[in-house]
Amino acid sequence: MGVVVGLLLGTGLFLVWWACWAPDPGADRSGGPGRRRGGLRESLLQAGFTAVTPRALVVTSVAAGATAFLLAVGVSRSPTVGGCFAVLASWGPVAYVRARARRRRAVLRDLWPEVVDNLTSAVRAGLSLPEALTQLGERGPEPLRAPFVAFGRDYRATGRFGESLDALKARLADPVADRICEALRVTREVGGSDLGRLLRSLSAFLREDARTRGELQARQTWTVNGARLAVAAPWLVLAMLSTQPQAVAAYDTGTGALVLAVGGGVCLAAYRLMLWLGRLPDDERVLR
Repeated sequence: MGVVVGLLLGTGLFLVWWACWAPDPGADRSGGPGRRRGGLRESLLQAGFTAVTPRALVVTSVAAGATAFLLAVGVSRSPTVGGCFAVLASWGPVAYVRARARRRRAVLRDLWPEVVDNLTSAVRAGLSLPEALTQLGERGPEPLRAPFVAFGRDYRATGRFGESLDALKARLADPVADRICEALRVTREVGGSDLGRLLRSLSAFLREDARTRGELQARQTWTVNGARLAVAAPWLVLAMLSTQPQAVAAYDTGTGALVLAVGGGVCLAAYRLMLWLGRLPDDERVLR
């Protein structure tokens, strides 16, 4: 029985490690540790947790799993049941960060057209590109002001537009921001008179994309929530049964542990399939 519990706990911790440290499919496969942590670091930035490091999130996940294991064992007196809830709890912090990042991306998707409109107005008024970006720290949408304030601070300290723009892209970690920054970089380096037209076209495209995504998400929300409830229901039942000594004794056998392991695998596969079928395609950061 100790071997089964160890395998379950080890599998759960490996899944957490794999989800946190696997390289981003669209990133450079150079093999450096920064590249391997790029996906998780980007999720933290998109979620607004700029002060949290990937290592701290992994430590939090392990601590949550260990705490859940001790609590479940204390209630059910079953290491097998405790191992199941340890795996679920260890995935909780990562799932929370990714869910928050998705919600924040949805909010910012509606704000980017306003940012582009402000840039267009600033360029039309004759402001330089650094000034146009800096003024967004005061006049831009509230959730996006801090990165542009930091850009103004960086540019005043160094006077290097390219490096300050790279730092802004890293703080925003958004494909739309990448497009805007690269358009401004090209305009500053090689010149051109089509920046205003480009920004107006980008603003119209972003508004149309946000409207279409909003309609699709409104239609599929009830389906996704129903699927999540269906996945969570068996584990809620297991939590209630863990207070019954007869049920705990059944799951404490080799057959019971196998049932829990197979059930966890089926739930994971079904949940991933639901996400794959219901998720709308996101823009990739091809201009990092």
